Amino acid sequence: MDKNELSVVIVTFKSEDKIYKCLDSIPNNLKIFVIENSNNSKFKSHIENIYPNVKCILTGSNKGYAKANNIGLKMVRTKFALILNPDTKLEKNSINKFFDFVRKKQNFWLVGPINNKIKDNLFDGTEEIIEVENLKGFGIFFNMEKFNQNFFDENFFLYFEEIDLCKNVIAKGGKIYLDKNIIISHDGASSVKTSEKIELEKSRNWHWMWSTFYFHKKYKGFLIALLIIFPKLFSSSYKTIFYFLIFNKDKHAIYRNRLSGILNSIIGKKSWYRPSLD
Repeated sequence: MDKNELSVVIVTFKSEDKIYKCLDSIPNNLKIFVIENSNNSKFKSHIENIYPNVKCILTGSNKGYAKANNIGLKMVRTKFALILNPDTKLEKNSINKFFDFVRKKQNFWLVGPINNKIKDNLFDGTEEIIEVENLKGFGIFFNMEKFNQNFFDENFFLYFEEIDLCKNVIAKGGKIYLDKNIIISHDGASSVKTSEKIELEKSRNWHWMWSTFYFHKKYKGFLIALLIIFPKLFSSSYKTIFYFLIFNKDKHAIYRNRLSGILNSIIGKKSWYRPSLD
């Protein structure tokens, strides 16, 4: 099978520390779209000069994981696409193993690799390919003709996007697989510089809470979502007050953001929070 049938989409945001190792692991005959969630023209020029097969698109501002992936996927003109996190690395035969999979399961919608850094207990030791309901978002192969340009729900800025995507595929009768022969290493939670740890924690906590309520409201309704989120609402309120009283500035800021994310989602505000990073 012709490798030109596959394109790669990588969403980046302050990912200079990781992206080059990822790009070096991808065969240079594949078209790669790097969607940079900023207006960093220096990054764009540098990466396109080093890698002739890379086209870097600047979004102008941080659009989030879902919208940026949609931008890249809508530019793909090949039969298949692979979305990757910038802190991933393909094994030597990852792409060949994907095409081996395609020959076996031509009617698939999505297929995920395994991360060789984490033991996967879904396999019983004999199966090489299993049908699943969810995939991890660090690397997902798309059968593009199945999607008709409808990919991620752009209301999600961060978290739950791939869970929502898989849920939609299952609802349409689509097939999702995990293939243990396709191996992609994933560092995890390290796509950006670690120097802005508190700002990133504030952002992650805000968006985790916002997305949690939004996801459950989308599929279970407002009242059930409220019941699910209530323990987190109570805990965040208590800890926001507690850390304020003991003058723990960082913890107070993190839990205040958790509370803000919950409340903004409950009242129906869009996922607006963005980290303050240089």
